[in-house]
Amino acid sequence: MTTARVPYYLDCDTGIDDALAVAYLLAAAADESNGIEIVGIGSVSGNVSASVGAHNTLDLIALSGRDDIPVAVGAHDPQVGSFRGGAPHVHGANGIGDVAIAKSVSSVVDGESAEQMLVRLAHEHEGELRVIAIGPLTNIAAALRLDPALPGLVKELTLMGGAANVPGNITPVAEANIANDADAAAEVFAADWFITMVPLDVTMPNVFLEHHREALIESGRPVAVALGHMLDYYFEFYVGVYGHRASALHDPLAVAVALGEVGLKTAPVVRVLVDHTDGPGRGQTICDLRGMYNGFPEQSGAHARVVLELDDDFAPTLLAKLLTA
Repeated sequence: MTTARVPYYLDCDTGIDDALAVAYLLAAAADESNGIEIVGIGSVSGNVSASVGAHNTLDLIALSGRDDIPVAVGAHDPQVGSFRGGAPHVHGANGIGDVAIAKSVSSVVDGESAEQMLVRLAHEHEGELRVIAIGPLTNIAAALRLDPALPGLVKELTLMGGAANVPGNITPVAEANIANDADAAAEVFAADWFITMVPLDVTMPNVFLEHHREALIESGRPVAVALGHMLDYYFEFYVGVYGHRASALHDPLAVAVALGEVGLKTAPVVRVLVDHTDGPGRGQTICDLRGMYNGFPEQSGAHARVVLELDDDFAPTLLAKLLTA
């Protein structure tokens, strides 16, 4: 008897840390013992445009030897305003550290947007689909508007975004994925589904260092080598953040949390609101952590698990996984 595999949908804006996340998810799915199936990937504008992100994703999938994962292009612009060109100073002009990898012969899903794909998959895998969002939440909000019943169809939504007790990385209070479409984020957090939020509180302290990057290149494995070269660009940006060459592990950590492959030391379920006003707080994730002095007692109406601390350093887990990609 064949055991049903757990379906995952990934929504991303494939820059360098998204590439790490995609590779992590591909490696996890390749291990038959995990019982993981990647049923679709959607792209959204963030680090790069949705179109560029989709093609970066397809190329990375092809480099890993896969050609059977559908990729759909999602929203180019946020709910309010327009796409502002991404973050080439962080991720390079092509989004993957200006590293050239072989172009995929596959194409994006014809005639289906990312939000349409998500709604379709949620119905096809009703009550079982796990959604991982590691870019701005534009597509997720659009899917909610397309089918308001979506929260009841999805098993869990895990997202990389926000900041609870630490500063933002794009404004003093806002993290980039949330800030790039604060209106969509507010809509997603207000919906009635269980969310696991992986914020800067845990992604910034967990870092890759030069010896991790070198190990990827020295492995000789095509995906790992490509990632190692991408990280060279990313490390240079983070010199201005950490004072030395390193990189935060934002998106791959969210994937690992979604797969249950890291231990969560502190992760209370609390109420979370997103500031989507036009003031200086726009994009802030306001997490009700007032119960921290009393062991985080249950909060009425709370449905967001906010990851504040891990049991262990994530870098060794990530490196081991990427060396199998």
